[in-house]
Amino acid sequence: MPLNACELEIDLFCRGTRLAPSLSLDGVRGVSRTRAGLGSGLEMVLPGRSWLKDAIWVNVPVEEHFVTASPYVLDGSLAEGHALHDERTGTVYHVQLPPEPAWYSQPTSRGIPMQRVGVMQGTYLGVYVSLVCTFWSYEPALNCRFCTTGQNVGAAEAEDKAVSDVVETCAAARHESGVSFVHLNGGFQGSRGVEFTAPYVRAIKEQVGLLVGVQLAPERDLTHYDRLIDLGVDHLSFCVELMDPEWFGRICPGKEKMLGQGLFFEAMEYCARRMPKGAVSGELIAGIEPIENTLRAIDRIADMGAFPTVCIFRPTVGSDMEQWPSPQYDDMLVVMRHLYEACRRNWIPIGAAPNIEVSLVVNPDDTALIADRTPGFYAYEAWRRSVKALARPVFAWKQRPRRRQAATMVPAARA
Repeated sequence: MPLNACELEIDLFCRGTRLAPSLSLDGVRGVSRTRAGLGSGLEMVLPGRSWLKDAIWVNVPVEEHFVTASPYVLDGSLAEGHALHDERTGTVYHVQLPPEPAWYSQPTSRGIPMQRVGVMQGTYLGVYVSLVCTFWSYEPALNCRFCTTGQNVGAAEAEDKAVSDVVETCAAARHESGVSFVHLNGGFQGSRGVEFTAPYVRAIKEQVGLLVGVQLAPERDLTHYDRLIDLGVDHLSFCVELMDPEWFGRICPGKEKMLGQGLFFEAMEYCARRMPKGAVSGELIAGIEPIENTLRAIDRIADMGAFPTVCIFRPTVGSDMEQWPSPQYDDMLVVMRHLYEACRRNWIPIGAAPNIEVSLVVNPDDTALIADRTPGFYAYEAWRRSVKALARPVFAWKQRPRRRQAATMVPAARA
């Protein structure tokens, strides 16, 4: 029996796909080795064919070592369509590879190609706004072991992104690709992360009007987040990654040494109390530590009114964990079903924001496709749809530029 779109998404994260020799990738979004490197796969759209979900976006591993054993083979072309073959069952899934945006090659006013400023990952724009995470500058390095930021920032993407570069890229992505959300993230910069990022948030809100999310290392002075909230930030996320303290310290030595695991949960809870329910998320990686730990982390995050964002571990090429095994599909299926139930139990309004499909993770609302069909399921789904309808004018208002300015008034360097 064919997998539904969420099951296929999970299996592709775990196994990746091989590329047929005849496959043409002309005109599609290429593999982008930017930021932490976890999006260094091939963007693909899986048809949902369900009242729950029209389509699911997934960034499919194609270069990692485990992909050579994948039962999936992709062939086709942009003009004729693409087919994903499962050699275990003979099932063929007709999928889409989104075309590369024309604005990728467009330069900013400083002459930087916009693809080196931000990239599309699903339907949203991702921008790494800070300099290289300082965990990479220690000797020995304290970088998270799954990360390749230190290899990508300054190589595959511009290291120094002025406010004007980001604003112009956001405007192009909104006007040409219909983007509604930009996610600004950065590595550890001591206690300067919020201060460093605030000018970007302000300029995007004033001059473009997108929904803006920010993901930074947590800061000990939690009142710093009040400034971002006052500037109109729509989403704050915190990458705690792992629940077990021993695993956390082993995989994220810089975070353990300089911050401590507890600070991630403190910052998450502080922001969750000050923002609308579901406007804060806790980022987790599933498939490294025992899944029982991941399930506990999901519950802890959802119980505070935030939503868990669960990334299936990818042994990225060039990372310290490159040779680690990819997670097992059955384990990840358990994790994602639990994710849905935790959100349902806490009435988290997953999927309420418009046009935000993140290809790097299994979106919480994707998991409705694998949830048990109970009375609670149907009540939650009816509630989610009513919330989404009622929130539509709110999000439309949030996407209006706060102050219209000519492009020439965009600051040419960081404020």
